[in-house]
Amino acid sequence: MTFLWPVLLLAIVIVPIGVVVARRIDESRRARVGALAGRRSDAPAATAAAGARPTPVRSRILAHLPGALVVTGFALLAIAVARPQATISLPRVEGTLVLTFDVSGSMAADDVTPSRMEAAKTAAKAIVDRQPPGVVIGVVAFSDAGLTVQEPTSDPATTIGTIDRLAPTHGTSVGQGILAALGAIRQAESDIPAGYYSNRSAPPTPPLAPVAPGSHAAAAVVLFSDGENNERPDPVSAATVAANLGIRILTIGVGTTTGTTLDLDGFRVQTSLDEGLLQRVADITAGAYQPAAQLDPAAVYDQLAKHLVARDEKVELTALVAGAALLLLVLGAGLSLVRTGRLP
Repeated sequence: MTFLWPVLLLAIVIVPIGVVVARRIDESRRARVGALAGRRSDAPAATAAAGARPTPVRSRILAHLPGALVVTGFALLAIAVARPQATISLPRVEGTLVLTFDVSGSMAADDVTPSRMEAAKTAAKAIVDRQPPGVVIGVVAFSDAGLTVQEPTSDPATTIGTIDRLAPTHGTSVGQGILAALGAIRQAESDIPAGYYSNRSAPPTPPLAPVAPGSHAAAAVVLFSDGENNERPDPVSAATVAANLGIRILTIGVGTTTGTTLDLDGFRVQTSLDEGLLQRVADITAGAYQPAAQLDPAAVYDQLAKHLVARDEKVELTALVAGAALLLLVLGAGLSLVRTGRLP
């Protein structure tokens, strides 16, 4: 167990101090009552002492029980103030989808209205709008290098905001985009939180034996691109890595096969949709190819199965501890009132 405000654990010192003060007050009260009873009694003190009987064990326990409950209750309240939390393993059903965007200069082409980039965003938002419970969606953008823009999240508004910020930049490395998407999936399925830092050397990762393409049904990559590639690594090699991990790549073609001429940094370049490459990437990974204009979001989720996983999560126990403290205080006060007619 850990605490969000550990310094406030010092408040527990107040409990034994309060117990000592309460006992002193009780002893003083008993002494005054005894003195008053002695003055009013006509029987000799010796006779009273001879007639006294030892208190049964059960009665002694019952006499001290209300006070013990109240003290324990106050101790739990002091612990609750420090906001305790525990790490527990919580099972949940989840799937991971990574939307991977080509943000190369050719995505500014307007052979589809208003541009390839905007067409890709519209198609991606349609997928996010259909996001089912238990599915987390991440966003990866790539031009001449892969870049994870947003780690997978269950918040559609966060995903939509990330998509809206995408804009075309420079060269195209479809392979880097695929590898970045695989890294995002690996991070999402890892027990180590994103952003975790350690100065220890990472343990060597043993090479994984290849699995059947598409067998890792709880994760998939949706690749939005015009398919034009002019940077390393080879997209087919990157797709083979995904296939060996069992991760499907669903390719979404953006643009037209006739293409258009685009002005890039003062150069006029012919650009067109390369459906052949996108279809090949999908086939290697047991995925599917769709043109953006014909995208069916339901078909994307049909490719994604959800599975039960257990993840370690920190859960705050403040309410639970405070509730237990309140229950003990009420029980202690109630028992005391029933037995003696006063609070402990």
